[in-house]
Order: sequence, then C-alpha cells, then structure tokens
Amino acid sequence: MQDPHRRVVVAVDMESYSKRSNVLQHRAQVAFKQIMEEACAEAGLDRDSWRVQPGGDGELAILPPQVSERAVVGRLAPVVDRLLREHNQGLAPEAKIRLRLAVHQGLVHLDGANGFPSDAVVHVCRLNDSPQLKQALRTHRGANAALIVSDSVYHDVIVHYQDLRPDQFAKVTAEIPENNFEATAWIHVPGETTGNGGPRADEPRPGSQVPVPAGQVFHGVTTHGPTQFGNHNTMGNPRG
Repeated sequence: MQDPHRRVVVAVDMESYSKRSNVLQHRAQVAFKQIMEEACAEAGLDRDSWRVQPGGDGELAILPPQVSERAVVGRLAPVVDRLLREHNQGLAPEAKIRLRLAVHQGLVHLDGANGFPSDAVVHVCRLNDSPQLKQALRTHRGANAALIVSDSVYHDVIVHYQDLRPDQFAKVTAEIPENNFEATAWIHVPGETTGNGGPRADEPRPGSQVPVPAGQVFHGVTTHGPTQFGNHNTMGNPRG
C-alpha cells in the first residue's frame, strides 16, 4: 500500500435519478457529463486531471494536488447552477437535471483495488447524501444546484477568501443515523439566501422575524397601554 496523498475530493449527485425511465437516465448522463466539462472549463479547472469514479447519477472525483481550492469551492457550483438553468429551459419536469455537490479534503489512497480508500472520500459522499442537503435543494425549487462543504473547507476557503459570501451559507449538522454519520457542514444554494454564516439552518437567526398567523411582526417596540399597530393588530401583555 502506497502512502496516501492529501487531496480535495468532490462528490456530485443527481436529484430524482432513479425515478427516470431508461431513456431519460441515458439523456441525463450525457447532459451531466457535458455540463460538468463545461463548468470546469469556465471555472478554470482542468477536468482532464481529475480522477473520476462515475456512478451513473453522479460521480466521485479526486482532484490533483495543484488544483485551486478557491475555484472549486467558489466558482464550480454557481457555474453548474447557471448551465443547468440554461439546459432545463423548456424541458418537462421529469427530464430536468438538478445536482447536489459536496466538497471536502483529506488523505486519499490512490492505489486502491476497487476505488479510493479514504475517510475523506466516505465523508464527502455522506455529506452529498445527507437529508439536510437534499432538503435544501427541494426547498429552493428555483435553484438547479446546491453545495455543501465540510467545516474545514468552509473555514479555510470561504471565510478567508469570500469568493462566496460566508453569510449565504447555512450551518447544519449533516446526519445519516443508519451510517453512524454526523458532522458539521455548511450549505449554499446559488442565487438563494440560505443562511447567515452562523446558526444552524433549522434554528432562528438572530434578529429574524418569527411569522405570526394573520397578523404583523414588530421588533424592538416598547409600548404602554392598549396601543394599536395597523390593521387592528394589538400588542398583548407578554406575561399573559
């Protein structure tokens, strides 16, 4: 067994692939490959130097040592989202392609007999398959791609260089209980406001408005007596 190499690892997966007919799966695979090639070229990434393990509905890629981590994290997902938006125009819902992308880094053995032995590889695949990332893509129906990065990638690349705004990442605990997997990660959906670079995605953000049915929301208001606030809304006794 050779010594491992520290590499950036990327996992990409297609939403609702198994629900497609054989014909649509074939078309989706062709389109997926073309879009990834175009996106890498536009982002300044040499895809020919990637070690790619295809998976039908996606891929696992081990990137070369000289790769620009800023380009991978900051450019790839937004470009993929735009190219998919162009590709999906006019297509039936069942034929559209939407992708989940995950980025991590760590030690990888490149001489595996049937893949790439590596905790980093397992980690990035779990991030990509996490319910939290799948839910982010389902929630933002207008988006065509969603990105999740590990905690180390977020702090090393996003926070320091801000090619993507840190406050547009939502902090989550990516969990797959049946695989005993739990990890802090950060989700970004291009073109959408998904977080503020701090709280978990399922927690209220500081200063955020909490919806109240059939009324209005006010913050930082001090009132005395039966004051009215438009549309006959009243401020009740907070102790009541």
